[in-house]
Amino acid sequence: MRSGKKFKYGIYELLQFSALCVPLFVVMQRFASIVARVRKAQGQPVGDANTVYWLIVASSIAYVTSVALVIWFPMKYMIAKKKKCFRERKKWRPVLLAYMILCTLPCFAFLTAGSQVQVYNNMAPPLHDTLTELPVSLVIFSLISVDIIEKLRKFRLRGQIQVMLGPVLTHLTQVATVSGQMRGSAEDNIMREANGSVPGVPSLEHVARPRSSSEHSTHTASSTNYGTTYTSSGRLHCLTASDPRAVIFVESFILWFDTVELVRVATVLDVSVSGWLFPIYIFSYISLLRLVLKPRNPMLSSLGVLLQDVPFLFIRVGLVAVFGYITPLLFLFKNFLVSLTFIYFNFLTRLKMFNTEQMF
Repeated sequence: MRSGKKFKYGIYELLQFSALCVPLFVVMQRFASIVARVRKAQGQPVGDANTVYWLIVASSIAYVTSVALVIWFPMKYMIAKKKKCFRERKKWRPVLLAYMILCTLPCFAFLTAGSQVQVYNNMAPPLHDTLTELPVSLVIFSLISVDIIEKLRKFRLRGQIQVMLGPVLTHLTQVATVSGQMRGSAEDNIMREANGSVPGVPSLEHVARPRSSSEHSTHTASSTNYGTTYTSSGRLHCLTASDPRAVIFVESFILWFDTVELVRVATVLDVSVSGWLFPIYIFSYISLLRLVLKPRNPMLSSLGVLLQDVPFLFIRVGLVAVFGYITPLLFLFKNFLVSLTFIYFNFLTRLKMFNTEQMF
């Protein structure tokens, strides 16, 4: 059993380290090829262009090596040994924070630099490399993979996980018998006669006195029951299958489709040679910083609107006004509706004019 856990831990660490290295190597290699192509277009010797290319590649290898030895591996060791600085990490995830700073930020920076190098050197549009598809998709995919691995650590990969879909028992209450209720009512009548009250008519003290929790529990039955695993029989019982480990993969990709679409717009030639490239990459990176928080953090909903939907709404309105329909209007509508409903239901409904409970 211990060997299986160690094997799973080793696989997780290998995949996360690969997600740290591979995007950096790919992006830096593409940047080095752009710089070498620009130098050749300017008429410089082929040897000088190749020298610059290999210097940039060697710099990327040196950067990954130094980052792994100085930051990544020591951080992983302290987390595994549950050192004091990482012991109470209940609301944030240090691995995602380190990955965002060490990998995602440099990748976005060199993607922007590669486009600007071609713009400043007046590269012809047919020779302009927009860094399409592979580098951009690889950066986002690696980030999502690190997030999925962090969420999967608390689950075992083999065997089934029983999901409780029914009501969960929260408390037990005592149910009184019929004889107990009759005895209680008889005692109440005797007490009323002793106090001079009429039997059958409750006294003021009895009406005004609220029942205690023990009295209330003896006259009420519990409405909760034990949670049971939902099972369905029939021809379509296979469609009721649900596992939290599979849901993690679905939710992790769906959560970042909006950011992926905005980063994709930056690879369009007209956008990549304009100043719109900077706000796209800057606000896309800011929206990704939400990964640092735990998945169940109550601040995620507010940060999702403030860091993603509101900035993306203004960026998409500007892109559509300047370049036309280069971004789907579906995401524009999504940003608008999410921002509007968040403000309305969380803030405007508290105002007197929007509070219908005071009208009836």
